[in-house]
Amino acid sequence: MTKNSTSSTTSTWTGMVPVDDTALAVTDTGGSGVPVVYLNGQFATQGYWRRAIAELGTGWRHITYDERARGRSKRSADYSFAAAVRDVDAVLAARGVDRAVVVGWSYGAFVGAHWASRNPQRAMGAVLVDGAFPYDWLDEAMEQRIRKLFRRLSLFLPLLRPTGLAPRMSAAQQAESNIEIGRVSRERELAPVLDAITVPVRYVVASGTSFGSRGDEQERIRTSLDAVCARNPNIQIGAKVTSNHGAILRKDFRAIAHAVREVAALDREGR
Repeated sequence: MTKNSTSSTTSTWTGMVPVDDTALAVTDTGGSGVPVVYLNGQFATQGYWRRAIAELGTGWRHITYDERARGRSKRSADYSFAAAVRDVDAVLAARGVDRAVVVGWSYGAFVGAHWASRNPQRAMGAVLVDGAFPYDWLDEAMEQRIRKLFRRLSLFLPLLRPTGLAPRMSAAQQAESNIEIGRVSRERELAPVLDAITVPVRYVVASGTSFGSRGDEQERIRTSLDAVCARNPNIQIGAKVTSNHGAILRKDFRAIAHAVREVAALDREGR
């Protein structure tokens, strides 16, 4: 069995990790604790994880980073989902980490699910926060709705970018990223990925709506998880919380931290 990390720094490291045509802003708290890599929401930054990290405390090695064109990371010619999954490997390699728990929220949950499925020897486990539900929610009408939404937002994005609340991507690029994750979400695409996972996975599931959703469509999407758990005993719903999608990291960080502890403990038991 490989060690958790081949590089165990004792103080926090922050810097830029070159990858492809860009560079990612990374923070690594170091230490000899279990490495946990945090994967952000689609247009979020690493700062969103601060409450979960504080709840887990200093006994863990926390690795956060901004995705391409988000936060302090540089722009790229490639904002694809495939690039986002590759970037997990780039960050872990740069920090000398062999094995880690992956924790992903929203878009990051899809990235974490794919990474864990492809890397069973390197993934100690995964915590997927209100994302990675295999459901066919994208159709032509939804694509048009997404494009229309981001065309409207295009007037405000330049004002938000200096505050860090919007990525340095065009409105069209953001729309395409949303549409692509809709394709990645399709049952025929995502279900085989989840079924192939052989490490412990715990979902922390929100309630209610998210930005851009209508009616009960978000809750209907979440119900697709029941069949996943029935097929794969490695995957369980760790918690169903009252927070909505956007507030879950802020209000239910304790449930996320609990799930991280659980999957790390299961990894230790399985060695």
